[in-house]
Amino acid sequence: MIAFMKGAFGGGAASVGIPLLALGMDPLTAGALLAPLLIVMDAFALRYFRPATWSLPDLAILVPALIAGIVAGYFALRVMNPHMAEIAIAVTTLAFTAQWFLKRGPSAVHPPSKALGVVAGAASGITTMVAHAGGPPVAMYLLRRGLSKQVFAGTMSVAFAAGNIIKLPPWLLLTDKPDHFTALMALCLPVIPLAVALGWRLHNRLNERQLFQIVNGLLAVTSLKLLWDGITGLT
Repeated sequence: MIAFMKGAFGGGAASVGIPLLALGMDPLTAGALLAPLLIVMDAFALRYFRPATWSLPDLAILVPALIAGIVAGYFALRVMNPHMAEIAIAVTTLAFTAQWFLKRGPSAVHPPSKALGVVAGAASGITTMVAHAGGPPVAMYLLRRGLSKQVFAGTMSVAFAAGNIIKLPPWLLLTDKPDHFTALMALCLPVIPLAVALGWRLHNRLNERQLFQIVNGLLAVTSLKLLWDGITGLT
């Protein structure tokens, strides 16, 4: 599912991963298993989302902030409850998606915003480090920009490819690996190329309005899940 979504919509599609995997394993083990798999998914996704689909001005803002957020998220896991950040990001994203559907899409193309990009990148870095759920803040920022569907997905893919490489070592350090960890990796790897390719076929079949409707719908669903995780985590 995650690899398919990466092929269809770009990076930042891993928020369903830990909840699904946690049905059969400890959440920390699920996060550690997912961390290297995400890098493999990114490598295949970037075969389709070539440099022509990257918005370099946005990446110059988002990637440094994303990396800083990952570092902050790693230390936040040690000293504070991360659920307040989950709630804040979920509420903000839900408000944005509601506005998008009410307006039926962005009315204009907005230039890159350093302030908004830094906030989105940092928030995404924290939540991607905490729960592989960094998609909503960056997607919200890029949707506001009014980019084409190819540039939106390509920019998402590059931003999260960089972030997933940075967060791999700390995630692998967070938990002891079970004896069957390598076997689980071997089972997951073969489906990734096919799933990304199928997602790419869907990406090409959708027009921009259809793709952004789906992206905003996914943002709403993942944000509701993030909100639920934050509220239940606090209680």
